[in-house]
Amino acid sequence: MSSESETYKHQAAERAMDWVRPAMKLGLGTGSTARAFVDLLGAAVAGGLDVIGVPTSEATRRQAEGLGIRLTTLDDCPELDLTIDGADEIDSELRLIKGGGGALLREKIVAASSRQMLVIVDSSKKVDRLGAFPLPVEVVPFGLASTHRRLTQTCAALGLTGSIALRRKANDAFVTDGGHYILDCAFGAITDPVALAEALGALPGIVEHGLFLGLASAAVVAGPEGVRTLKPPA
Repeated sequence: MSSESETYKHQAAERAMDWVRPAMKLGLGTGSTARAFVDLLGAAVAGGLDVIGVPTSEATRRQAEGLGIRLTTLDDCPELDLTIDGADEIDSELRLIKGGGGALLREKIVAASSRQMLVIVDSSKKVDRLGAFPLPVEVVPFGLASTHRRLTQTCAALGLTGSIALRRKANDAFVTDGGHYILDCAFGAITDPVALAEALGALPGIVEHGLFLGLASAAVVAGPEGVRTLKPPA
């Protein structure tokens, strides 16, 4: 990853800190840009900021604990003030593809439990149409071949015929924090994300998908032209 890209991610994370207020209950995202934000939050906590967080992955939990950030769970704190997380792609309507890091299920649960979700990205993640990044679909291991077949058929009926591949780590299947597998769907341009999300949600064996629609309240995008904040269309 280029140092320029790292700089933009850090700039987006810095701007996100402007949204944080004392006593907030925060959802803490997963991924490289979210990791930069958690680092900054940890420094603020060390300086006296009092917040509490719900991590979206075991990796984020370990990072936050190491920085001294107080943590809780959605069982003890079912409504959060703000989730700050990254994205693999974001369009002009603030619709997202997430799950490149494998944490999409917990990320979506935490985002849906928050009054607001702020997305932080470098400008390479801003797209005109979702789909260049393969869409992650989290599935249960049981009946994998059957689920794969139904997923292929359902997506083909929507005109989406790219490859659907089991994500792997070394020689084994990648396993999420929830004990599930991920199928990465390289469809190319997704012309109707809403229809696809509805179709995926109806398939047995699918736990969750990486289309985050209607969840983002705003986005901070950092790039060569500076840092800008985007809002969804009215």
